[in-house]
Amino acid sequence: MKKLPDEPYYVFVLYISGMNIHSLNAVKNLRKICETHLPGRYEIKVVDQLKDSEKILHNEIMVFPTVVKVLPSPERKLVGDLSNTAQVLINLGIK
Repeated sequence: MKKLPDEPYYVFVLYISGMNIHSLNAVKNLRKICETHLPGRYEIKVVDQLKDSEKILHNEIMVFPTVVKVLPSPERKLVGDLSNTAQVLINLGIK
């Protein structure tokens, strides 16, 4: 599917704490949501607290997993395994 000029590009940062079941589910669920609702219009960066604690502290992330929608503005955060697709779409402002 070709990106239309009025379709925004989304950038997400998913903060996790190790590759436990909650982290794995969050990664899987976010990818599925993006492929379904934003095909070809998204980027997901995964930051693991166990490997990059400085970035976690700098961004004041205290609960894992947490996804941050960086682009398009405004920035939004959501905590959890992202299993409730409707909640993710609404809370992250995905259209």
